[in-house]
Amino acid sequence: MSETPAPKAAYRITDLQDDDRPCERLASLGPQALSNAELIAILLRVGVPGENAVQVGQRLLQHFNGIGGIHRAPFAQLTCQHGTDEAKAAQIKAAIELGRRLAVESPEERPIISAPKDAADLVLYKMSAFEQEHLRVMLLVRRNRVLETVNLYRGSVSSAHVRVGEVFRDAICKNASAIIVIHNHPRGDPTPSPGDVALTRELVQAGKMLDVDVLDRAPCKGVAVVL
Repeated sequence: MSETPAPKAAYRITDLQDDDRPCERLASLGPQALSNAELIAILLRVGVPGENAVQVGQRLLQHFNGIGGIHRAPFAQLTCQHGTDEAKAAQIKAAIELGRRLAVESPEERPIISAPKDAADLVLYKMSAFEQEHLRVMLLVRRNRVLETVNLYRGSVSSAHVRVGEVFRDAICKNASAIIVIHNHPRGDPTPSPGDVALTRELVQAGKMLDVDVLDRAPCKGVAVVL
């Protein structure tokens, strides 16, 4: 009778050469040189029997379908994963939230919109987690630099429910030169609906009268940039 082979032991972080370890690589090359799994491994610090911290990070990314999935996952769901107790799950969630806040904290570092995808990328992180439709207005100033993104509506988003005056209210009060109107499609299909198209036409016409540019639209990864 043949014996069942023992499971292959996973290598440990400490078994790697110094220049292959995540912390050492970050110190010498910078965080941008590390993979997502390696960055998560630094937060986890240690792995579990059979998996080192990098492998745990890889498993989490695969299970939740990337960083965005980890962001969207409820805290309790993350703690249910082998190798992530409440403390480790909290560290991961906190790190992701710090990254989000850094992106909008400093006015001098506010992003510049040079293509519709730039706008979609800024809101995808948060809006892709919503289970309802949300409509937001991104206010732009000189050279299409983002001034602020205003959360305007939650629920059904169509020309029948959205008041054109409310869409432009903050742009006029804060002297924005242009806007981008964005809403999510919770089911993941970024194709503009007939209601999106009708709303787009109304807002473009209103923008011409108010001397506020309404920038072009492009669907991107489940977030419909509806203008």
